Amino acid sequence: MDFLDLQNIAAKSAMVVVAHPDDIDFGTAGTMASLVDAGIRVTYCLVTSGEAGAPEDLPRDEVAALREREQRAAAAAVGVADVRFLGLPDGALEPNLELRAAISRAIREVRPDLVITQRAERNWDSVYGSHPDHLAVGEATMAAVYPDARNPHAHPQLLEEGLEPHAVPEIWVTGLDPQDVFIDITDVFDKKIAALSAHESQVSERFDVESLLRTWAEGTTAKNGLPEGRLTEAFRRIDSA
Repeated sequence: MDFLDLQNIAAKSAMVVVAHPDDIDFGTAGTMASLVDAGIRVTYCLVTSGEAGAPEDLPRDEVAALREREQRAAAAAVGVADVRFLGLPDGALEPNLELRAAISRAIREVRPDLVITQRAERNWDSVYGSHPDHLAVGEATMAAVYPDARNPHAHPQLLEEGLEPHAVPEIWVTGLDPQDVFIDITDVFDKKIAALSAHESQVSERFDVESLLRTWAEGTTAKNGLPEGRLTEAFRRIDSA
């Protein structure tokens, strides 16, 4: 096993598709910082605005606005400026044609070389790792990459909007074994801490952010036999060319 050299990958642009604000920052913000440092244009695509979560004492529209602000601040911490919210209902996502069309629209707008998303398979060892919104987004994103976004006959309203088909050649999936893409985030780990810490409404009273993220990254390093002392994020690569 060895780390991927991001300076030598073919992708010039990447789009990350996740269900909720903070999903990226718990899991892959180090990779986002590393992609940006390598000169790769990164877009965040958030399917919901996280309005079904905390704080419980606020109206849901205020929660959505708060969580969008936190996500933009988290993105800025790793150098990402393009943050898009699709506005679908938090807690009610299904991998249906509506969600597939929304993600396909984003793909055709951004035209990324690389899509990064959540896995569609339930992990029976982790309730938290198998949120139904995450599973729905993973399944719908895979369907959007192939066949929808590249098929001129899928979601014909997109062509009517002037959005031409786009074929994404590569997908990285989080949490899916066997993992075969390893990103060394040691030198940008402080940016990942800052990104997750920006989600103050979600983490300030619940987590020691640095300790949690370090433990996870060290575990990924050890699991995959990578150099001791380095911090790692890992993915499963899918060839979708």
